[in-house]
Amino acid sequence: MDKNKRRANILFLMADQYRWDALGLLNSRVKTPNLDKLASDGILFTNAVCNSPMCVPSRYSMMTGLYPSQCGVRHNTQMCPTDDDMVIKTLAQRMYQLGYQTAGIGKTHWYIIQPGDKKAEVKTSTRGFEIEVGGRKNTGFEKAGSNTEYMYDELPEVFEVFKKEHKNYRIGGENAEGYIGCTSEIPPEKQKEGWFTKKAIDFLENRRDPDRPFFLYLSFDFPHAGLNVPKGYEQLYNLEDFRVPVLETEQAQLTDHYVQPKNVKEWRRWREEFSEEDKKRTIMRYYALCTYVDDMFGKVINKLKETGEYDNTFIIFTSDHGDMLGERNRFSKYSLYEGSVRVPVIISGACIDNGLKASKDDRCAELADVLPTLIQVGGGVRDERLAGYSLLEQQCRTGSFSELHGSGYQEVERPPAYMWRKKDWKLILYIPGYFKNLDMRLDEVKGELYYIKGDPLELNNLYDKAEYLKLREKMTRELLMHMAVAWSRFPRMYSYTGLK
Repeated sequence: MDKNKRRANILFLMADQYRWDALGLLNSRVKTPNLDKLASDGILFTNAVCNSPMCVPSRYSMMTGLYPSQCGVRHNTQMCPTDDDMVIKTLAQRMYQLGYQTAGIGKTHWYIIQPGDKKAEVKTSTRGFEIEVGGRKNTGFEKAGSNTEYMYDELPEVFEVFKKEHKNYRIGGENAEGYIGCTSEIPPEKQKEGWFTKKAIDFLENRRDPDRPFFLYLSFDFPHAGLNVPKGYEQLYNLEDFRVPVLETEQAQLTDHYVQPKNVKEWRRWREEFSEEDKKRTIMRYYALCTYVDDMFGKVINKLKETGEYDNTFIIFTSDHGDMLGERNRFSKYSLYEGSVRVPVIISGACIDNGLKASKDDRCAELADVLPTLIQVGGGVRDERLAGYSLLEQQCRTGSFSELHGSGYQEVERPPAYMWRKKDWKLILYIPGYFKNLDMRLDEVKGELYYIKGDPLELNNLYDKAEYLKLREKMTRELLMHMAVAWSRFPRMYSYTGLK
């Protein structure tokens, strides 16, 4: 990057539960012209994974540059309820220290408290965002010294329609009814995504500090269930173009040990109680929401072009995890299989060498790489304690890592599962059961080994096949040493000699 040029602005586009392959340039069934154009002006990373396949730990990991077990948030019912509980500076705090004007619009998911839940007292700052815009104020926590704007304070009537449309959904929309979804009565511009888009455009037009580059984080809930699609977007698709994934063998249906009975019940209800047309509509509505997300992102990107800022703005797009979308007879995330753990990553615009534009990078990338990448764009120095590496540099690892500690919704916590993924192969290790007497059961380690290049749905577990023993042991050693290296970096003790 030429240091004589004005530092690049940063636009961070984030979607929730967005599959790695839900892009028009990879999947002809989905319409995403704006994200496709973004990739043509930049680099698409085709082997990127999240570091935990569920919302809260994945976002904490991405925003700290640490793995979930390093930052202390390992599943969906953990959080850092005060700023003192944060073990390291967040991405927004680092960008602010580098001289950026920081704005966070949309979903951060720092907190797990539901309205009326008084079990935890949460008092935090905005963790680096000077301007913050959210959907709904949760009772039970406050942000000290902030004047965060909330959509449903401004549009309470929309919240009433939202509640009506979600009344038969489980929290997070993760039941059969939520997967089926509906055509929403809330118009596109008054959906949360539309309102956040309006606020992002207002920031670019009216709230910019002309003396500083900006860091704008724009984060959407969709295409996370419930699949309630704004009017007009389903009409872009033909229902007959979609098919319901069919699983070849019942044995391969639910092999991972983190599947919760309530999720299995809802997945089976979806298959057994709804018509084939309804099930096709689930798949179609998911992609229609991807198109809606793409449309909203496109409005912000077009505003950058109108204001003359596009050529000096570095843009990154990603998601916190994927969605199984019916593969292996399941939905949502909570597994280390491809549909759940892989994420789209596009970097585009300023700071991308012209020779790399419209290219695909097949390196083993992770969401932990987002923070080091943006620090480099902002002119900062790499923090050697972090788990990730800048995507603007050369390949720095031989595989990618993800960890799963249960969803947190179980009454008894399960032992962790770890994934080591290379371009063609994936290893998963875990101990079944629960934490009780765990140290006495280390010889009970189970594993899954998949040739993902030839078996993308991971239906053929090769872990116990004698001919793959050497590969299995090699990948196990790599996984263990990768974990050891990461944990030796952070938390890290400093010696009396002053060496770092």
